[in-house]
Amino acid sequence: MKLADAPSRPSVIPTEEDRQIAREASRLFAPHLNASQGLSVRIGDGPGRSEIAVLPAAAVRFLVELLSEMAKGNSVTMIPIHAELTTQEAANLLNVSRPFVVGLIEEKRLPARKVGTHRRILFSDLMAFKQQIDRDRVTALDELARQAQELNMGY
Repeated sequence: MKLADAPSRPSVIPTEEDRQIAREASRLFAPHLNASQGLSVRIGDGPGRSEIAVLPAAAVRFLVELLSEMAKGNSVTMIPIHAELTTQEAANLLNVSRPFVVGLIEEKRLPARKVGTHRRILFSDLMAFKQQIDRDRVTALDELARQAQELNMGY
């Protein structure tokens, strides 16, 4: 695995070999996604050198999602929910420009705090904002579809 250029939160960029291994591991873990008790996994690196680890159900779901993304060749970054992001990191996650994020902060649409001259955004606040704009987008699209149907536009 190679690390992407992001020193504070490196992303894992899977090699072709990693993708194949992730694809197979994901296939093996996937049937156990609904295991309410978690999953026991044997971990070993050679004959006679293994241990049993119990993974909580939530970790199994996370692991399958992680492996599925790696199998597709996607870069993966793990960010703790309490992490503080820079405006550039927030912009990257929202797929917008950094000045746009700064504007959202200045308009008080996105909570942030200042550390010296730098703004920091809680990951949890960013995800709440993203969920809200996603809900607003779906509502707007539903309204457009309703109007198109009323006008017999063939949709």
